[in-house]
Amino acid sequence: MEWVHNGRVGSVSPVEKGTGPREPRHPGKWDLRSLLSNPEVIAALGSGILMVAAWIVGQWSEWLSVTLYVVSYTIGGWIKAREGIETLIKERDLDVNLLMIAAALGAASIGYWNEGAMLIFIFALSGALESYTMERSRKDISSLMELQPETALRIEAGEMVSVSIAKLEIGDLILVKPGELIPADGKVYRGGSSVNQSSITGESVPVDKAVGDDVFAGTLNEEGVLYIEVTQAAGATLFAKIIKLVEEAENEVPESERFIKRFESIYARVVVFVTVALIGLTTPILGWDWDTSFYKAMVFLVVASPCALVSSIMPAMLSAISNRARKGVLFKGGAHIENMARTAVVAFDKTGTLTLGSPEVTDFIAGDELMRKELLAICASVESMSKHPLAVAIVRKAAEEGIELHPAENAQSLTGWGMQAEVEGKLWKIGKSDVLDREQHEVVDGVSGAGMGVVSVTEAPGNAPDWIAIRSKLESEGKTVSVVLEGDTVVGMIALQDAVRPQAAAAVKRLQQLGIKVAMLTGDRKATAQVIAKQTGVDMVFSDLLPEDKVEHVKNLREKHGHVVMVGDGVNDAPALATATVGIGMGVTGSGTALEVADAVLMNDNIEEIAGTVKVARKAQRIVKQNMMFAITVILTLIVTNFLAGVALPLGVVGHEGSTILVILNGLRLLRTK
Repeated sequence: MEWVHNGRVGSVSPVEKGTGPREPRHPGKWDLRSLLSNPEVIAALGSGILMVAAWIVGQWSEWLSVTLYVVSYTIGGWIKAREGIETLIKERDLDVNLLMIAAALGAASIGYWNEGAMLIFIFALSGALESYTMERSRKDISSLMELQPETALRIEAGEMVSVSIAKLEIGDLILVKPGELIPADGKVYRGGSSVNQSSITGESVPVDKAVGDDVFAGTLNEEGVLYIEVTQAAGATLFAKIIKLVEEAENEVPESERFIKRFESIYARVVVFVTVALIGLTTPILGWDWDTSFYKAMVFLVVASPCALVSSIMPAMLSAISNRARKGVLFKGGAHIENMARTAVVAFDKTGTLTLGSPEVTDFIAGDELMRKELLAICASVESMSKHPLAVAIVRKAAEEGIELHPAENAQSLTGWGMQAEVEGKLWKIGKSDVLDREQHEVVDGVSGAGMGVVSVTEAPGNAPDWIAIRSKLESEGKTVSVVLEGDTVVGMIALQDAVRPQAAAAVKRLQQLGIKVAMLTGDRKATAQVIAKQTGVDMVFSDLLPEDKVEHVKNLREKHGHVVMVGDGVNDAPALATATVGIGMGVTGSGTALEVADAVLMNDNIEEIAGTVKVARKAQRIVKQNMMFAITVILTLIVTNFLAGVALPLGVVGHEGSTILVILNGLRLLRTK
């Protein structure tokens, strides 16, 4: 097998052996085995086993029982005690961890070793469950990172060489065998295969890839041999962007969580003050004996601690993030889930968001004197010299119809207008239809004085089509119109249109069913925008916008309606994405700038998941409110009961720590939400 790549001749057999990327590692399931592998869970269970053993041994040996209780306290409480002491020393602040450890030690000091051990055990178990919940939620996102290949097979002078992916450069040719992970973003240079892109897009159905198609690092080549030309360095791949998003997601905290953290600090001081007051003042004021005062103070310290309240938010938020990650919607943090729940308006950019961002030729009209296929061949020959999206669409149209191109000479770009070139000895020009609006014989500078050429129009023959009328009809349909000139005479017209995404109308309707208004912000002309708006069913249309105009419209929408979600893909959308309450970028077609600014990313451009994301965010908000109300109710009930009727320390431990476990489990329900 031999070919030329970047001037180098290569000859490699697909069956040669080499060191390829490692096999993908699949994230662990939510099961008993993974739960028992968590160090905090092991410590909590060890504490519980020792607690039971100490209680049994206490029937005949007090000193051995106390020894086992001390070990139980140490194993179960060590992690939380260390966290509490670090907070006290580094931040000079009190937290729930120190309150619980103090309560357990207080119980032991008055002979309630088993109650203190029970407190340590349940507190450690609830803390381990919360940590495990957060870890598993993050793994649904960060499991993508585990698919990062370590090496690649680079073809050098016809030989395959295993190199670190960090050494890959743009333009390198790499070989990926069936069953291996693709190590870099690139384009298929040779070969064909089906590629499983679920690690990037969330879609489980493999996608067929042929020469010229884009492929992404971390996706799995399933069947054929692929030769891939690298288009992105290791640090700029879509995979690298995902890793950065994950790191940001782990550090971003919702506003409600920040409030709870501030509240916890103040509340912990109040609990300590009341506990000390109960110990020191109830004997002289209420006449309680020392044991009763100290016991009730310890019960108060247990039941008043805000463990359940503190655990009400982040497990639910991380579960929501995890839920969305499995659907290809990657959030940078829980704060954006919280904001998403308040969405009143979703504003879409048009090109590349509601539409595919790839124009297609919809109409090709030739004058009477030229056959359509011949004129299309000439147009494609001229436009093959340009990389403009409209030019690429015309060349693609000719290829689809099996039309062969002619040699084009003296090709020249007429800046701001179009292209010109000589084909078969004649000068042809293709560009904007605004020349039809000029007076006949008027010369129009097609290069804004750059001196590279002119575009002019002569009077058309009497039997020629009415080009102005045809253009008006095409533009009323929302199409972009270009004219074809032979010399100075209009001989044809091309209409192009950016196709609407197949799922766009359904995505808009789902949002509207949730009571959310949908707007479209675009730089396109009003006629084009209105056509796309009619096809998608959006409520509001704003056209002819510059980037700064989009920002103003987002601000106005926020003032009028409330929280605004902006969805966009281009550099020109970045200011509006930053201005919106939540900015959502398109993961596949989006620019690096848009992804940098966005608060969330649609990894496979699946705009139909936005409505589902709002539903999950709203459910997360409801669960957080449920958790907080439940936690506050339990705390107040136990405090009041302790003073009025008395609460046994074991009951206080079970009631308080049990409520903590319940709010965590309630948050986990979001993992199953569809």
